[in-house]
Amino acid sequence: MSDDGTRALSVIAFIGSVFSPWYAWSGRRSPDNNVCINVATYGPGGRFTMTDRGRAALRQTETEFTVGPSSLRWQGNALVIDINEISSPPMISRVRGQIRVIPSALTSVEMPLTPDGAHIWRPFAPTCDIEVNLDAPGWTWTGHGYFDANFGTRALEQDFSHWTWGRYPTGGGSTCFYDAKRLDGSELGVGIRFDAAGRAEAIDSPPPKTPFRRSLWAVARDTRADPGYQPQQVKAMLDAPFYCRSAVRTCIDGEETVGVHEALDLTRFRSPLLKPMLAVRVPRRPGWRFSD
Repeated sequence: MSDDGTRALSVIAFIGSVFSPWYAWSGRRSPDNNVCINVATYGPGGRFTMTDRGRAALRQTETEFTVGPSSLRWQGNALVIDINEISSPPMISRVRGQIRVIPSALTSVEMPLTPDGAHIWRPFAPTCDIEVNLDAPGWTWTGHGYFDANFGTRALEQDFSHWTWGRYPTGGGSTCFYDAKRLDGSELGVGIRFDAAGRAEAIDSPPPKTPFRRSLWAVARDTRADPGYQPQQVKAMLDAPFYCRSAVRTCIDGEETVGVHEALDLTRFRSPLLKPMLAVRVPRRPGWRFSD
C-alpha cells in the first residue's frame, strides 16, 4: 500500500495456480505446468493480470523465480520484482515496471493450517518497505508491504469452506490474523505479532472476530478488532464471486491501523459454474518459450 493510502498492489507467484480454472480442469496433476505471476494494481489506472503458462515458461534458481517475461529475484537485501504482463479484459494493456520489496527482517515462522500439515503458511517478511516504479502515470510511489507464502499438497477446497486473513502494520511491526473453517467442522483462529526484527509472538487471546459489511459479491467478512470497535473497508481492491481483497481499518490493543484483508469462500469456489467465468480473466498461454 502507498504511504498516502491511494494506491496498492499485489503480486502472487504460483507453481500450481490454485485459482486457475485451467489447473482445475487438468486435474492438478502437474503444478509446474500451470505457473503464473499474478499482478493486480489498485487505484487510478489499476489493472489485473493473471496469465496461466506452461512448464516451458518456468525457470528457478536459489535466488530467482521466473515465469515467462516476469520474475522475482533477490538482490542484496531486496526482493526485486520485474513485471512485463498484459492485463485481462475489459481493460487490456501492458503492465510493465519494477517493484522493490525491502524487508525489515526475515522470520523463521512456519505455521500449519491443518493438523496434518497439508497446508502451510510461511510469513517470510511481515514488515517491509516497498518502492514501486511502473510504466504508467502516477505509478511511482513508496509504501509498506509484506512478503509471505502458502504451500499445500491438497486443493484448498478439499479442506476449507471459508477463511479470512489480515495483516496490519503496527507501531512496533505487524500483526497477522488467520481464521478458517475446515470441512471437518474444526476451526483455525490464530494471531501473531511480529516486531521489526522479525521476532514472532503468538497472541494467546486474540481480539474477537468482528463481522463487517459483505463484499460486492456478498462474500462474508470478519476480522479481529478490540471489543466494541467496528472494522470497516476503507479501500476496495479485488472483488470476485468467491474472493475479496480490500484495505480494512481495525483497532488492535487500542491502536487503529489499516491493513490488507482477504476473505475466501471455498464453498462457492467449488462450483463448476465459476470456472468458465474465471477463464475470461485468466487466459492460458501454454506455448510461451524463452528465446535463448
